[in-house]
Amino acid sequence: MSSWSTEDLLGPEGEDWRVPVSELEQRISKLANSLQENNLPGALIQSPVDLYYYAGGRQNGALFIPATGSKASTVSGGEGSTFFVRRSIKRAEFEAGGTDAPFAIKKFPSLKVLAETLSDMGAEASPALQKGELPADFHEKFASVLAPLGKTADCTQLIHSQREVKSSWELSMMREGALVQQAMFDSVRKEIAAGKTELELVAAAEAISRQRGFGGNVQMRRFPLQCDRAVIVSGRSGGVPSFFDSAIGGSGAHPLAGMGSGFNKIREKQPILVDLVHVHRGYVVDATRMFSVGKLDETWLERLDSMVEVSDAVVNSLGRGEDCSKAWEIGSQLATSMGHSEHLMGMNPDQSKFLGHSVGLQLDESPVVAKGFDRPLPDNGVMAIEPKLVFAEGSIGIEDTWLKSENGLERLTLTGNTEWLTNC
Repeated sequence: MSSWSTEDLLGPEGEDWRVPVSELEQRISKLANSLQENNLPGALIQSPVDLYYYAGGRQNGALFIPATGSKASTVSGGEGSTFFVRRSIKRAEFEAGGTDAPFAIKKFPSLKVLAETLSDMGAEASPALQKGELPADFHEKFASVLAPLGKTADCTQLIHSQREVKSSWELSMMREGALVQQAMFDSVRKEIAAGKTELELVAAAEAISRQRGFGGNVQMRRFPLQCDRAVIVSGRSGGVPSFFDSAIGGSGAHPLAGMGSGFNKIREKQPILVDLVHVHRGYVVDATRMFSVGKLDETWLERLDSMVEVSDAVVNSLGRGEDCSKAWEIGSQLATSMGHSEHLMGMNPDQSKFLGHSVGLQLDESPVVAKGFDRPLPDNGVMAIEPKLVFAEGSIGIEDTWLKSENGLERLTLTGNTEWLTNC
């Protein structure tokens, strides 16, 4: 039997879904410059998400990127950026652009000679590691084998900061994802009926997402790295807290899947909160809308209006270039003035303390609309803004993913949907 072929690695209708080589080149160049500016000799990238970002795929390996001007860089006579791969080398070559790949691809050497290998390539000091991304024992093992080159620094924040600013190509991925997400909401609207379970509605949304290329995982930065991409909660299940640091918990299907949708059945005149994530070629879009079977009580409508007003306040604050911590202060104080302090983003003692989170290759990127983030959302930063209220009898709120530019914030998700609540 013949070997597998790279012709098998196709998107829908034979599309090439690889990251463009020009993107990889620009990203590696930016990191190399940042390493130089921060007096770091290089970086050894091992997080799967960041391997996709810099190398175009998440094969088992480590990508060495020397700092601009270091002796390991090509301009100084070194071998330059190199992806050491355990498996699969053939696939890593294809995903990086084949013969156009902007770095060398080699078999991963024995750890016993890794430091020597890097030294032969021109490295004079140990490359920084992703201490904030790697398991402790993994980090310690690599710090030990690299010890002949010196102490390893941490490059986690440099990489996180670079990824905060999205390129035009990344934004195009998110815009395409938003179109799929709209179809997911449409499918939920068609399926909602009294007597159906939350999980049945989730299945309708997930079918659309899978058909359009969702890969099966929502990447998270914060431990325990778990998240459901479709959280649909109705009535009292919307007031159930979970382990997940978010306003909405939900019963989940069973204790190990203890968040999101469960077997609770849809009832008339109860709020149905639909929070859907789609991931298009790695890139996250996140949005929430409200539904009901029959008309909701006026109290719920007033609460929804309040959250729309809070969202507008946060959007306007970030659009003016104010710090994310200032946007949190404005939004949370507005909710408090409306009498919602005990229910904003959860109920005591399970309230979350944020109103928005940046998104990209991960759902929980930085910065966040919360205390301590004393910096603005950068231009070409993307954030999901999601004020929500939680009560014992249910939850209500909105969410959209927004793009920051010099002109303010632009809504990326559900752009043709101006209805916060749909009666079915």
